[in-house]
Amino acid sequence: MRTSPNRLIGTVFGAVYVLVGLLGFAVTGGVGLFATEGGLLLGIFEVNPLHNVAHILIGAALLIAGLASAPAAKATNTTVGAAYLLLGIVGFFLVGTAANVLALNTADHVLHLASAIVLLGVGLGAERRTRVATA
Repeated sequence: MRTSPNRLIGTVFGAVYVLVGLLGFAVTGGVGLFATEGGLLLGIFEVNPLHNVAHILIGAALLIAGLASAPAAKATNTTVGAAYLLLGIVGFFLVGTAANVLALNTADHVLHLASAIVLLGVGLGAERRTRVATA
């Protein structure tokens, strides 16, 4: 795993997102699954039970791919990074609407965009195959 940036980032991000998802349930007691407002994780990140489940599933995908192989980690990092980029941008337009089923707030958007930058950066930039020119 030391030789693969994608495996390292996937494993670390995966473990963190699973942990965040599990910890989220500590602050979402009594909050509806699709509630547009939720509990505050670490005092700043708004979450509801659906948001927690999403973190656990995404974290599990990253973790499993990171432990499996570099190509799996690269594909998963890129896919999750692209999804987080989309969510980070679209999320700004969902706040205050009935469509905000993940109970997103500005801190969530910033974290999702930061995750997207790292995941896409390593997914798209690391472990590119180099071609040797032949005469």
